[in-house]
Amino acid sequence: MEKVIFGDNQFFAVNHLSDEKSRAQSIRFKDDEAIIRVLDQSIETGINTFMCTTHDRIANICKHILANPESYKNYKIYPCMPYAHKYANAVTELGILGTIKQYVPGNIFGTFAKGGMAYLSKDFLKLMQILIDAEMKMFKGIDTPVIFIQNVITDMVLGLKMYEVFAEYDAYIRKKYNAEPGYITMNMPALLDALESVGVKNPVICSSINKIGFRMSGGKEIYEKYLREKQFRPIAMQVLAAGALRPKEAVEYLGQFPKIESVLFGASSKPHIQETKELIEKYLK
Repeated sequence: MEKVIFGDNQFFAVNHLSDEKSRAQSIRFKDDEAIIRVLDQSIETGINTFMCTTHDRIANICKHILANPESYKNYKIYPCMPYAHKYANAVTELGILGTIKQYVPGNIFGTFAKGGMAYLSKDFLKLMQILIDAEMKMFKGIDTPVIFIQNVITDMVLGLKMYEVFAEYDAYIRKKYNAEPGYITMNMPALLDALESVGVKNPVICSSINKIGFRMSGGKEIYEKYLREKQFRPIAMQVLAAGALRPKEAVEYLGQFPKIESVLFGASSKPHIQETKELIEKYLK
């Protein structure tokens, strides 16, 4: 994986520290052109990997990338699914069956042959495959070497101890999309133990890793122990702890852990993108 990964929180008004900043970001990025402009600036600094949710507006970004192949040569996207708000809003407006009709790909009757009865019989694994296919549709033609489950699902499955779901997800992503399965979580140590218990080896895990233990369930000490002793492929996110840490201090802390393969961050301006990229490259060897 690339050492530096650009994220999308800033584009969709996700700010863990300030509602005011969230509102400002929502206004600034209300047009797709504004998102594309910042992505292009990240490419100018040498970042060629974008990790994003399956927000409806990402489909427009994918169309732009596909329409301009020379500008996005060697560009990669790491999709993160599902975008929970999309489904929650759709269920509220359309109901459960209406939501399935809206988001399940292909002819609804043909799809029901594979998944409709599965849905009725609560066959979660079959329905999971259908929803993965629906979410991945917008990325057709784009290089997606790692495909992530969002923490809202990862941690729910973890809490319910339905660990076989992870094994099924792992197998499906590898077979259907020839990609690495990835997992986003707020409890990296518990997730790694669960994955190992069902035979998932050396997984790609994206989790909060920062100097003050922000959103590191179980505590910073056990994260540090696993980062030193366990075999997996960590991606560090929320490294600035929602703005509580300065970039240099935050990235210097990560440098203690050679296993960290990548750092995920979001920024809204080219100078900030450039600064963070240079710090990551300096301290992560």
